[in-house]
Amino acid sequence: MTQAKEGDTVKIHYTGKFDDGTVFDSSSEKEPLEFVIGDGQVIPGVEEAVIGMNPEEDKTVVIPPEKAYGEYHDDMVVEVDKTKFPEHIQPELGLELELKQEDGNSIFVIVTNVSDNEVTLDANHPLAGKDLTFEIQLMEIA
Repeated sequence: MTQAKEGDTVKIHYTGKFDDGTVFDSSSEKEPLEFVIGDGQVIPGVEEAVIGMNPEEDKTVVIPPEKAYGEYHDDMVVEVDKTKFPEHIQPELGLELELKQEDGNSIFVIVTNVSDNEVTLDANHPLAGKDLTFEIQLMEIA
């Protein structure tokens, strides 16, 4: 039987969970996820887990932050005076914003706290700093 290797196009079903078992993402109600191993289309830990798998094989792996969405960086969290927000934006917990930097690049932030005078913005990926458990089933090697 053919095993998945770098350069192969594969289709997988997956379920991603936190340590407490809470599901944060799954393909179970969707089409399988298709990607080329080694092209960086998915997090490195998933690519590495699929290498060596056979079609219809199941695997559960725990992926550390450095092979997923990176470590959490406190310096990517800032507090901004509420008066700095445009009038048409009402900051509220969980609001996602796209900010333009001076160099023209965009960064995405999430409002993580709102007080009377300040708003806390977090530019970390929501899954940064977390160990992630993935249940993976290799459906097909194209």
